[in-house]
Amino acid sequence: MQLIWFRQDLRIHDHAALWHATTAGQSIALVILSPEQWQQHDDAPIKIDFYLRQLKQLKQELDLLNIPLIIETIQLWNDAPQFIQKLCIDLNVFEVHANIELGQNELKRDLKVQQLLHQNEQDLQLYHDRTLFPVGSLHNKSNQPYQVFSAFKKQCYERLSISIPQCFPKPETQKPLLIKLTSANIPSLEELYNASITQSQRDLWPASEIHAFHQLDNFINHKVSDYQKERDFPNIDGTSQLSAYLNIGTLSIRQCIQALFRHQQGQFHIDNEGQQTWLDELLWREFYQHILFEFPKVSKHLPFKDNTQTIIWRHAPDDLIAWQHGKTGIPIVDAGMRQLITTGWMHNRVRMIVAMFLCKNLLIDWRLGERWFMQHLIDGDLAANNGGWQWCASTGTDSVPYFRVFNPISQSQKFDTQGDYIRKWLPELAHLDAKSIHEPYAKNPDLELDYPQPIVDLKQSRLRAIAAFKAG
Repeated sequence: MQLIWFRQDLRIHDHAALWHATTAGQSIALVILSPEQWQQHDDAPIKIDFYLRQLKQLKQELDLLNIPLIIETIQLWNDAPQFIQKLCIDLNVFEVHANIELGQNELKRDLKVQQLLHQNEQDLQLYHDRTLFPVGSLHNKSNQPYQVFSAFKKQCYERLSISIPQCFPKPETQKPLLIKLTSANIPSLEELYNASITQSQRDLWPASEIHAFHQLDNFINHKVSDYQKERDFPNIDGTSQLSAYLNIGTLSIRQCIQALFRHQQGQFHIDNEGQQTWLDELLWREFYQHILFEFPKVSKHLPFKDNTQTIIWRHAPDDLIAWQHGKTGIPIVDAGMRQLITTGWMHNRVRMIVAMFLCKNLLIDWRLGERWFMQHLIDGDLAANNGGWQWCASTGTDSVPYFRVFNPISQSQKFDTQGDYIRKWLPELAHLDAKSIHEPYAKNPDLELDYPQPIVDLKQSRLRAIAAFKAG
């Protein structure tokens, strides 16, 4: 008997562990829900709800393949290895198959599972599935992991030009198993947490592989050619919005690459800037996954650049709360934060603006922003979220120089010229014209609005940040 242990990979198409398991013999599936562990990792309720909804879809697909699904709730990962060991003994499982997860806690958990299974001459087979290239396989000429994206990307391009990773086939339907298992019970978010998600939030993120496929196809067929031109404008629907599906594994990175080069018959040939720009964004995701594996310290709340550990951050709880709830008096920042709270997602350009505003203009520790994002993002991914925050905070690999500080007003004027994005999320400013909406009190400090005055002077706070980084 083979056991497939599903984790952040809730799909049946292009699934390395699932394919290997079903090829080896009759299989059963396992999902372990760990609410306490998720809370320790700051996983957002909207992300957990999305995961549970996708789990229901996965169960239906597995039923059609005659693969029974066991769902077990184990609060902490520390207790999972013993459960899996006993399950394998009870069901006479020869091998457990799972896709590699790259966080340190995940790797330690899996090592413990392997050690316990080996005691009974059983095994845990792990597969590289979350990245295009196996972690640890991309090194420079000195056999050191890349710390600069441009060099990392160059080697990825070279490998892709030789061969684009292929997708695993969908497994065939197996014969019904004779053993009887307790039917899988999928709890609701309310049962796991003291939290709830509105139906309007759920409607923004339909679960199912079919929806993810349609989203991917729509992007490739209608948006990718203009992606380079439109991706930075938050009021334009110009991005793929696939990150949530990639994050819980409804969609694979190989499927994205295959779709990207579909019109080139699967050959590595770039036809336009939009195609190349989206490829580079996928490789940024890949880069941060490799960084997470090669440099475990980034998953331990430590900066990638050791010399930035001495930076003295401000203890400013009121400013932090204002930032978290979209009440800083900087419209583009507040619009982004309100989009996050309302939808569980934020446009990538705006993510950079709000992150740099927190780290530089407010001089508040980037780790507080990283945590707030994880607690609210439907696509919250440890590697990508940490990489993005450390880039903005000038503490990470290949990060922006410390003296480069986005001016949020200039960014707003450039990427939301007419103020439409601001109007959508800040209705109290909707009546303002396209010039004043970016900086309502600039020319009229006494203007009466149901909107706060800026909590910080942008020019002075920029100088303060540069001084703090120099001193650190």
